[in-house]
Amino acid sequence: MTTDWLQVTEGDAPLLVSIPHTGTRLPAPYADAYVSRELALNDTDWWIETLYDFAPALGATVVRTAISRSVIDVNRDPSGVSLYPGMATTELCPTTTFDGRALYHAGREPDAEEVEARRRTYHEPYHAELARQITRLRDLHPRIVVYDCHSIRSAIARLFEGELPVFNIGTNGGLSCDPAAEALTGEICAASEFSCVTNGRFKGGWITRSIGKPTAGVHGVQMELACRGYMDEHEDPVPAPYDVARAAPMRAVLERLLPALRDWAAG
Repeated sequence: MTTDWLQVTEGDAPLLVSIPHTGTRLPAPYADAYVSRELALNDTDWWIETLYDFAPALGATVVRTAISRSVIDVNRDPSGVSLYPGMATTELCPTTTFDGRALYHAGREPDAEEVEARRRTYHEPYHAELARQITRLRDLHPRIVVYDCHSIRSAIARLFEGELPVFNIGTNGGLSCDPAAEALTGEICAASEFSCVTNGRFKGGWITRSIGKPTAGVHGVQMELACRGYMDEHEDPVPAPYDVARAAPMRAVLERLLPALRDWAAG
């Protein structure tokens, strides 16, 4: 299944891969309101779809949106409630970058009516598709893993102190998946050359928190990767290209992790 903004590849393995933040599309009704296209795309999870392009060969189902997170963030609570109370973050329809820079020309930020329209147009269908795929896979398997893919720059002072570990595993404090799935994820990442943490600064967004229901056979794991593991990080708003050589060690870890989660789910 493919629409002009929602891309779905169906597999039959007990593994669903969600890719919510690689989109770069800024639909015409909104594009002119942004300060610039480059700024609107500043917080994109660059190249994640390339880093995980092996997933369909594992039998995984992949759900991805082409809409930019600056239009609407499908990994935020649709009610607008913060996932990290008291900490800096961005909204359901972000008005600033992670660094705090204004995304919109003054007075052109989306109002409540516009936010609701975007929620109905993009957020709701994305989650409806995830729910459809979960139902389909649960009809095939007694349990499945929903693996939510993300990346972020290693240092963003407004969001966290110092440098982020390379592998940031989120399970909503252990609520979104079985302890064995959390432990397996942590063990594979810890055995690599990279730094890792479980439920550190990033504990899982709305996708992981709302979908992960271990007692219903649905186990949610969010992976937030530090971009330095696979690309250069710089201040230029134009992203550095995907670095195949740099990405190889990180990709090797992911190529162990996803099959391990799939096989764990398969029992």
